[in-house]
Formats: sequence, C-alpha cells, structure tokens
Amino acid sequence: MDTDPDNFRFIPGVDEKPWDNNEKGYKKDKDLELYPLERVHMQELHPGERDNSFIEIIKGFSDEEALAEADRCVDCGICTATCPAHMGIPHYIRAIRNQDVEEGLRIMYETNPLPEICGRICTHKCETVCSRGHRGEPISIRWLKRYIADQVPASEYSEVLKRDSFEQNDKKIAVVGAGPAGLSAAYYLRQMGYAVSVFEKLPAAGGMMRYGIPEYRLPYDQIDKDIDFILSMGVEIKYNTEIGRDISFEKLQNDFDAVYVATGLHVGRSTRVPGSDHPKVFQAIDLLRKITLGEPVEVAEKVVVIGGGNVAMDITRSMARLQKQKFGRVNVVATSLETEDIMPADREEIVEAREENATIMPGWGPREIRIEDGKIKGLSVVQCVSVFDETGRFNPTFNEEVSNFFEADIVIESIGQGADLGFITAGFMEQLEKDHRGRVLVDPLTYQSSLPWLFMGGDIIEGPDVIHGVANGHKAAKGIDLYLSKKQ
Repeated sequence: MDTDPDNFRFIPGVDEKPWDNNEKGYKKDKDLELYPLERVHMQELHPGERDNSFIEIIKGFSDEEALAEADRCVDCGICTATCPAHMGIPHYIRAIRNQDVEEGLRIMYETNPLPEICGRICTHKCETVCSRGHRGEPISIRWLKRYIADQVPASEYSEVLKRDSFEQNDKKIAVVGAGPAGLSAAYYLRQMGYAVSVFEKLPAAGGMMRYGIPEYRLPYDQIDKDIDFILSMGVEIKYNTEIGRDISFEKLQNDFDAVYVATGLHVGRSTRVPGSDHPKVFQAIDLLRKITLGEPVEVAEKVVVIGGGNVAMDITRSMARLQKQKFGRVNVVATSLETEDIMPADREEIVEAREENATIMPGWGPREIRIEDGKIKGLSVVQCVSVFDETGRFNPTFNEEVSNFFEADIVIESIGQGADLGFITAGFMEQLEKDHRGRVLVDPLTYQSSLPWLFMGGDIIEGPDVIHGVANGHKAAKGIDLYLSKKQ
C-alpha cells in the first residue's frame, strides 16, 4: 500500500504470509480501476422499527450482495495478519466468489469455531488495514463471515465439517467458563482427542456474548447454533455449576490432567463518587444479565448511564427500548470521560444509539450523584480536559469551572469490569506468579501459568474482546496439548 491511493503494493512477509507467492516489488493493477470503491450497503431495520423491540437490527447480505462485496477483494491477505485469530479471510471470501459456502465454513472453522457470533459482533479490526480502504471503503469482512455461517444450516454442520468422530485419548481437561475463550479451547481440545468438561455457573453457555450483549445485536438462537455444534462433538458443559461452591478448585486439579480458566470479566466497577452507594445506582453488566435471564429490571423515566464503551452503549440502547415500551418515549443520557473521537465504543454503536433517541454526552467526568429526600435527582459532572497523561496512562484531568447536571431517577455505572478469581483458593493463588498490579502472569504463547497444569486466558488476560478470546482459547488448547505431550 502507498500514500498514493492509485498504487497497490504487495509486501513480502518475514515469515509465511498469504501474499508471499505474489510477484514482489511495486506494481499497479489496471483491473483495480474497475473495482467498486464503495462497499455494498448492509440492510438494517429503520430506527423507527427497532427502538421498542429487541429484534435483530442487521438483516444480512443476500446472495447477490455477498457476491458483489466478495468481488471487491484483491486477495492481499493483510487482513489475516491483523486478525487476532489469523483467520484465512481471503480464502473464505474466495469461497463466496466461487459460490462454495461449505468450503468457506470449513476455512473459518480452522481458526474460529464461533462464526455466527463473530459474524455479528466481531470488532473487525481486520477491516482497518484492508487495502481497499486506501482507495474507497474496506471490504465488509465481518458481514461476509456472517453470510457464510448463515447459509449453512446447523443440521448440515457435521457433514460439511466432518467433525462427527474423534480418536479419543485418555486425558481429561477442565475448562472453567463457557465464554468465547473457554468454548474455543474446548472445541480445539476435543479435536485433538481430549475429553473436555466445561464448568459454567450460569444456566446457559456463552458468557458475555449471551449475558452482556443484547439480543438485537446477537440473537440467542445464533449463539446456540455455534454452541450446539461444539456440544455435538462430545464436549460436556456442566451448567449452574460454580467452582468454589459446587466443586472445589482442588478437585479440578485432582480429577483432570489440565485446567483452563477463562471466566471473563463479570464484576462491574464503581465510580465511587458520592451517592454511588444509593440502591438506585446499578451496574450495567448486572442489568444486561437480568434482561437476558428475563428477570425484572427497573425502568425509570429518566436514566443516566456513566461510561463510553460498548457495554455502556448496550445498556443505553436497551434502556431506551424498555423506556419506549413502558412510557412511549426515550429519556436516557450516556456520558463519558472521553470525547467522542476517542470513546472506546464502536462507532456504529454510538451512531445507532443516537438513531434510537438516546442522548450521548461525551467529555464529562462524574462528580456526584445528587440525592434529595432519599431519591436520586441526577448526576453532577465537570468537563474532562484529558483522559490519559503524556505517558499514555489513565490519569484524567478536569476543568472544575465548567460543570453540567443530568437529571435522573436511576443511574447506571458502566466504567469497566473486573475478574472474580475468588474460587482459586489461597494456597494456589500464592503460587501463581503475578505482576506489580497483582494480575496473574501467563506464557504469552501457551497461556500456561506458573502452576504447570493451570492455564488461564480470555478476558481475564487479554481484556474484553470476543475475537481475542477465540484466538486465546485456540492457543491455550495447543499449549495444553504441548504440556501433556511432554508429560508422556
């Protein structure tokens, strides 16, 4: 690629890359002049149709739209190097061009056993390096992934993927947590012949994919499609089973040859500003979980959400829908420290929240949740001048002379989540190597901890991102296999 948008360069890799067989050097392909610069528009529900419903808003590509979008790909492969799971993106896009979605599905499962899920909610960083984006718009890689997964019925997966039988070895692996990392590790370990038992404390698998992402973004039946195939391979999931309560961590060590912990980030963090201990101050992740479980959620006429990430946008948009259903109107404000250009939420989430009549107020720091006569009146904020210092550390500064006030009946905090590793008993925790902040350290290639039989990964190591979790679980599966192979 070049700063001159008319030039496309094929860059040789240090190690093997999809583009290594291309002719090296500078070249300009005249055929590229004929390629459409704009991506195929994705059809979605109009805001007026979706603002009081949890129906999925993205409709997906038709056959003709998928073929047209796939035809824009120049097959450079830079996307593969950027994808955390290193998916064979040009290869499955080529399968669409060849009208062979079954081959596309096989290619995706080589590196990602959650294509329906990732085809909807992947952060698609691969698209940021797409060479087509240097002259026009990048390829809609995420939507093409979804297209392939949608085209193959669940009933045909075993036949297409040839995953109906495995040579069983005598080793047993325990996976704690049925989120993206745990499910990915279970899939690839099962392929290697291991007996895999996944322990999940909630009544259904999926982790944050199910309990943290609203159904209008990720329908439950699509989560189930990916998970059901993993189960069909012989992976066992023990639901409503909490380690430390129902089964001790010591028992896992004694009963299994290796343990992979991927419990995710399910504990909301508080702002700790005055008033944050009021009973009408909620954690976003707790409310999203209740919505998924069908439990009652308090819906107030005026809601303020503190936070600028995807979880904040998810609860903002969910509350907007619930307000519309209950009151016929929306009055929810989401405020964040970050200005809009650096808000961590995906741009599409911010745009869609506004389309659904939510108010986004970036660049404000919470100072106090005002309480009068025992009731919340609103949130006092001051202008946030900067979020990070010159070293890149989180260290917000404020202009106390510029303030604002957002009226509210309830306040929802969404400033990040933490891990709960309390089920790892003190004796084991003391043996784990940690960094200066107390975070458990693991081998970056195998995710093996300082306890050789214990592997840890997913959000608790990498941070909250589904595709990183998928990649992490795959690497951990290889690490476990390497560890057990050396023990023989």
